Amino acid sequence: MPKRVLQGPVVSDKGDKTVVVRIDRAFKHPLLAKVVRRSKRYHAHDENNQYKVGDMVQIRECPPKSKLKRWEVVTAEELAAAAADRQQAEADKADANE
Repeated sequence: MPKRVLQGPVVSDKGDKTVVVRIDRAFKHPLLAKVVRRSKRYHAHDENNQYKVGDMVQIRECPPKSKLKRWEVVTAEELAAAAADRQQAEADKADANE
């Protein structure tokens, strides 16, 4: 099962090796039928303390690292490698089905 990947701005970098990322979402209210905006804050692991307030980052699920941290910051290189692995696996699966 693939891990969820979310994207949002860093709103706090005060913790050591931790950033807080705000994830915004919009959905249609079931009764009022209008678009409602909600946001949630996620604590994410930042190993090198390289991200600062205002940076746009992508985070993905991971095993718990502390009481609040269940997410880790993903670099662009890691995302590209994961996408390449996924495409390779799909290609192998398609070849096996033929």
